Amino acid sequence: MRTVWICPSRHRPANIARLLNAWDDTRAQADLVVAVDDDDEYLNDYRELFTDVDPSQFILSVGPRTKLGPTLNRLAIEYAPHYDAVGFLGDDHVPRTPRWDQHLADALDGGLAYGNDLFQGERLATAVLQSSRIITTLGQFHPPQLVHLYLDDYWVALGQGIGRLTYLPDVILEHVHFTNGKSASDQTYAEANSSENQRNDQAAWQDYRATQLPRDIAALTATA
Repeated sequence: MRTVWICPSRHRPANIARLLNAWDDTRAQADLVVAVDDDDEYLNDYRELFTDVDPSQFILSVGPRTKLGPTLNRLAIEYAPHYDAVGFLGDDHVPRTPRWDQHLADALDGGLAYGNDLFQGERLATAVLQSSRIITTLGQFHPPQLVHLYLDDYWVALGQGIGRLTYLPDVILEHVHFTNGKSASDQTYAEANSSENQRNDQAAWQDYRATQLPRDIAALTATA
């Protein structure tokens, strides 16, 4: 199975250096696309990281800033026709389990699969692998109304709704997040978790869950 993981990043080239090292340490074979904004003050640092890697496996995508959700949706829709599955990793995730990418791909079963982030565990899919069939059928990786928050709630609800959600507790994709004391807060976290984002994304998720989610589940079930 051919898989690609998308990782939007902003102001954090050191996190991407860590992620590239984790790819090597865990012998991951999946492709990786790191999406960076063209106005990022650290853009040259990101570019430097990709000068000595295999360009057929590691891709730096540079474009106008649209924030995490829209960037993820755009790239997932772009890559889904060329891969069996598309995944999302935050730039504050660190894969720890050897061949974690293959374990998740093997568990996919045409649905969604996620590992243990050592933070939310089974409750939320903070990093997720999704069958390309889902993306191409729905025309999205997640509801386009969501800018940053509640994406993981959606992935769990969708997977449960279609009866194809797999959690692998022994596959560690550590979430090195500031709220669990594993990293320092920064501008990127502050913007993503602002009260405005909280209100807007929560309202959008509640509306989507009540109206569109049942239709999405029905569409996927009909084409299974």
